[in-house]
Amino acid sequence: MKFYKKLIGERIYLSPRNTEEVEKFTEWLNDFETTDYIGRSASITTFESEKKYFEENINQNYNFFIVTLDSDKLIGTIGLEKYNPINKTATLGIFIGDKEYRSKGYGQEAIRLILDFGFNYLNLNNIKLDLMSFNERALKCYQKCGFKEYGRRRKCKFINGKYYDSIEMDILAEEFKGSFIKNKEI
Repeated sequence: MKFYKKLIGERIYLSPRNTEEVEKFTEWLNDFETTDYIGRSASITTFESEKKYFEENINQNYNFFIVTLDSDKLIGTIGLEKYNPINKTATLGIFIGDKEYRSKGYGQEAIRLILDFGFNYLNLNNIKLDLMSFNERALKCYQKCGFKEYGRRRKCKFINGKYYDSIEMDILAEEFKGSFIKNKEI
């Protein structure tokens, strides 16, 4: 598979998504170690349904593959969804599907790249996200990237026989500091 280096960081780059990686995503989206953390464990993901999703959403929003710079290995996905050009808002979605790359800072690097892109190229003012209250690894990562909690919906997510809170977080353009995209020209 050929990936394209749209947003280059220190150890990874973000490449526009394509339909050739449907099988890998189908594998990841049928693994409880991935889906419990993104709230999709009750979903059944078939190759056909994921292929249809990819085809229908390939040019929607700003969705990227997360790929390692040293070996061009696909390790996850990140995107700015629900893009609203009038209100200058979007919703961040991310997961690291390859288990060997979790808890090693790759997600944090991907988030910083897409925040840089969202605020400095798309002129967004507010980027939000949602996460499950039990996902402490993600909460710490989002906080390190500058996100702040602004709300909580209590016991609204049912996973593995228990209800969990959904935490809502966001970051404003004025709160984002740094320049993380290495291949910028100006």
